[in-house]
Amino acid sequence: MDRKETDELVKSFASWLKIQGKSDGTLNTYIGVINCFYDFLFKNGLNLQDIQSEDVQAYIHNLEKENKSPGTVEKHFAAISVLSKFLNNPKIILNIERKLKEKVNEVPESLNPAEQKKLIEEVLADGNLRNITMIFTLLHTGIRVSELCDLNKDDVILDSDNAYLIVKQVNSNEGREIPLSEELHKYLERYIDSQNNENPALFVSNINKRLTPRAVQYILKKYNVHPHKLRHTFCQKLINNGVDLHTVSKLAGHKDINVTKRYSKEIEPDVKRAIDKTFI
Repeated sequence: MDRKETDELVKSFASWLKIQGKSDGTLNTYIGVINCFYDFLFKNGLNLQDIQSEDVQAYIHNLEKENKSPGTVEKHFAAISVLSKFLNNPKIILNIERKLKEKVNEVPESLNPAEQKKLIEEVLADGNLRNITMIFTLLHTGIRVSELCDLNKDDVILDSDNAYLIVKQVNSNEGREIPLSEELHKYLERYIDSQNNENPALFVSNINKRLTPRAVQYILKKYNVHPHKLRHTFCQKLINNGVDLHTVSKLAGHKDINVTKRYSKEIEPDVKRAIDKTFI
C-alpha cells in the first residue's frame, strides 16, 4: 500500500469517525496519531492495512523508548483501538503491554440528584416524546450513545412481567439484556405506539432517518448534558444504591471490571454495617 492508498484509508477512517459522532477535537487527535503510527510502520516496511498485534506492540514500545508519558502512550493506544474497529480487526490490540496512565481522579463525572431532576423537568416541559424517551433510556439503562442509535423497535421487549432492552454489541453476535424501569417502560410503550412508520429504527429524525450519535449529542446539548454523563449517572446510581460491581459491570457492558470500580471510589466503606449485616 503506497502513501496515496494510505491517505485514502485515513480519509475513510475520518469519515467513519464523524458518523460515529466523534467531536472535531477527537477526530483530529485520532488522525494525528494514526499518521504517526503509519510513519513508524512505513520506516519498518509495513502498512496500515496489514498490521498485526506485534506491530502495535512495537509502536507502543517505541513511544516508551522516546520517554513519552503514560498519558500520551494511552492516547495513541486508544486511537489505534478505534482504528481496529474501523478495520474490523480487533485482534491487533489484544494483549498489548503498556504503562497505564495514573489518574488522580478516576471517578467519572455524573449528575447529582438535583441536576437529574432539573434535566427531567426541562425535557418534560418541552414535551417532545422522542427526546423524553431518549433521555429516560440513557438515564435508566446506561447504554452508550452508539448503542442507543443502533436500537430497533424489536429490541424493546414490553411484556408486562418481563420488560427489557436488547443491546447488541458492535462487531459481535453477543449482547446484553437490560430490564426496564416502570417509568422507562411507560415512555417506550407510548413512544413506540406513536410511531406510524415502517422504519425499524427506534429513534429517528424528523425526516424518518435513524438518529446518529452526532445528532443525539446535538439534541442533548440543548439541555447542557452529554450522553457519557448520563451513562456515568446510571452506573453511579447503581453503585450508590449498593448494587454489586459485577452486576453493574454486566448492565453497563464493561469488558473490564476495573472500569466499573471507578464508580465506587467516592463511596466510603461502611465496615460496621457490613459486619452487622453479615453476622446477625
